[in-house]
Amino acid sequence: MRAPDVPPAQLADGAKVYREADRLVHAAVGAWTLGMSPASLLQAWQDWALHLAISPGKQQQIIAKALEKTARLSGFLSTCAAERGLGRPCISPLPQDRRFGHQGWRVFPFSLFQQSFLLWQQWWHNATTGVPGVSARHERLVEFYSRQWLDMVAPSNFALTNPEILERALRDGGANFVIGIQNLIEDLSRQWSGGPDPAAERFRPGHEVAATPGDVIFRNDLIELIRYRSTATTVHPEPVLLAPAWVMKYYILDLSPGNSLVRHLRDEGFQVYCISWRNPGRAQRDLSLEDYRQSGVMAALDAVGEDAGPGRFHGVGYCLGGTMLSIAAAAMARDGDTRLKTLSLLAAQVDFDEPGELGLFIDESQLSMLEDIMWSEGYLDQHRMAGAFQLLRSQDLVWSRIVRDYLMGERAEMTDLMAWNADATRMPYRMHSQYLRQFYLDNDLSQGRYRVAGRPVHLEDIKVPVFAVGTETDHVAPWRSVFKLMHLLDTDVDFVLTNGGHNAGIVAAPGHPRRAFRHLCYREGGPHPSPDDWLEGAGTLPGSWWLAWFEWLKARSGQPGVPRTIAGREPLAAAPGTYVFDA
Repeated sequence: MRAPDVPPAQLADGAKVYREADRLVHAAVGAWTLGMSPASLLQAWQDWALHLAISPGKQQQIIAKALEKTARLSGFLSTCAAERGLGRPCISPLPQDRRFGHQGWRVFPFSLFQQSFLLWQQWWHNATTGVPGVSARHERLVEFYSRQWLDMVAPSNFALTNPEILERALRDGGANFVIGIQNLIEDLSRQWSGGPDPAAERFRPGHEVAATPGDVIFRNDLIELIRYRSTATTVHPEPVLLAPAWVMKYYILDLSPGNSLVRHLRDEGFQVYCISWRNPGRAQRDLSLEDYRQSGVMAALDAVGEDAGPGRFHGVGYCLGGTMLSIAAAAMARDGDTRLKTLSLLAAQVDFDEPGELGLFIDESQLSMLEDIMWSEGYLDQHRMAGAFQLLRSQDLVWSRIVRDYLMGERAEMTDLMAWNADATRMPYRMHSQYLRQFYLDNDLSQGRYRVAGRPVHLEDIKVPVFAVGTETDHVAPWRSVFKLMHLLDTDVDFVLTNGGHNAGIVAAPGHPRRAFRHLCYREGGPHPSPDDWLEGAGTLPGSWWLAWFEWLKARSGQPGVPRTIAGREPLAAAPGTYVFDA
C-alpha cells in the first residue's frame, strides 16, 4: 500500500523539527562540556588507540621508554640516599615551565614528586606521538588533552606535595588557606551572580582606561566611531583608522595613558579614529561577516572621509579587525577604490592553514556543536570563549592561578590589561559560524574563495605598503601564521616579530624595560624568506616596535600641516561613547 503524498512544505517543516531537536540536545551537552565536542575527542582517542593496538613496534618502544625512565628514577633515588636527600636530577623542567622554581623542589621527598611527574609527562608525550597511521590532527589533539590531564594532577597543584605552599602555611600559621577559601567564595559568588571583579573597577572606561579625549562622530547599529582630539600643532594629512577586534572591547588600543597606542599615535602628529564595536545580544544573532564589513569597516571609512575631508588614509587592524580590514582592502583594490594608503596588521591572520593549538577546536563535529549552542542562545557567550583560550595555556592561566589564589592565599595585582581582558564580549550566531567555517575550517580567504558582493576577493590585489606584527608567544594568531602574508601579498611588507603574547606584545609602549623586536623589510620582487631561516639570522632590536612603526607611517605620509579647521561631523557623545559600556 502506497504511503500518502506529503506536501514538500510539510516535509521541510518536519525536517526542521527534527533538526531543532538535535540542536537542543547538542546545546544541552555543550553546556556540560564547556562547548567541547565529546565526539571529536573520542574520534581522536580511537584513532590513536586503534593504531597503537596494531603497532607492536611502537608498543615495544613505549615499554622500553617506561623501563628507561624507571631506571633513571631509581638512579635518582640512589643519589638521594647517598646525598641525604639532595640527589642529582635526572630530568629538568622545560624552559617555559615555571611550576618548580622554588628551592624546596630540590629536597626529598618533593624532588621525588617533581622528578616522577616530569618523567611521567615525558613518557606520555612519547606514547601519544609518533604512532604510525594516526592523522596529524588527531595526534595533536590526543597529545594536547593528555597534557591537560597531566597539568591537572601535577604535584604543584596540591598543598601536601608542594613545598612552597607548605612553607607559606608554616610561616603564616595556615592563614593562607583561610584567605584562599575566602578568595574561592568570592569568585564563586561573582560567577553565579555574573558581577564584575571588584579589582577591575579600578580601571573604568573613560577614567583610568579609554581616557584619551575624543568624540563619537558616527553611530549605527554595529559601531561607534571615535575621533580623538589632536594635541599636536601640526598633523599629517592622512588620518589613521583603527579597527580593533570585536571579540573584546576596543580599548585594548587605548588603555591607561602610558599604555595607550591611540594616545601615542595622536602625540606623533596623526589624526586618529577608532571603531568601538557593539556588544551583540540575541537581537543581533543574524548579523553576518558582510555586515561587519559594510556596517563596520566601510561605514567607518566613509565617516572618516566625511569628517576629515577627501583623501587617503592609513588602515590599522588588530586581530579579527585586521582580518576584516584585509578583506575590505582586497575588495577596495578589486573595485578601484584607492582611499587606502597603507595597511597595518597587528597580530592578524589572513591564512588560517596553521592557526596553532586554537585549530584543535575546529573540525566539523566541534563546529556543529558550537553552532547549535549559539543557535540556542543567539550568540557565543564570552565565558565559553574565554574558557577555550584558557585551555591553550591552562598551566599559566588556570592551575597556577588556582594555586596562587586558593592555596597560597594571594591575589595578583590587577593591571589595565587584565581588567580589559575581563571585559569580554559576545559573538553573534551567524557571523561567528561564518567566521569559523570560512576561515578556520575552509581557509577561503587565502585561497581566493571568499566572496564580497557576490565576487571573490584576492589578497594579492592589495598593492599598498603593509606593516605586519607577530608576537613570539601568541596562542591566538601564531607568528608563523601571520608571517604567511609575506607570501600572499604582492607588495612591500615590513614584518616585525616582537616579544610577548597576543595582547601584551601589541601593548608595547616605549619605555618598557624588557621590550625587544626583530624587523624584516621585504620589498616586492625579492626572494621570499621562510620564517625559520629569517628568525635564525635576524638581529634583535631593543625597545618598542611602536617607534619603528611610527617612523614607517611618517615615511609614507604627507608633510605635517596645520590641523583642519573646517568643521567635520558633529559630535554625538564624548569618548569612550556608549557601546563600550554594553554588558
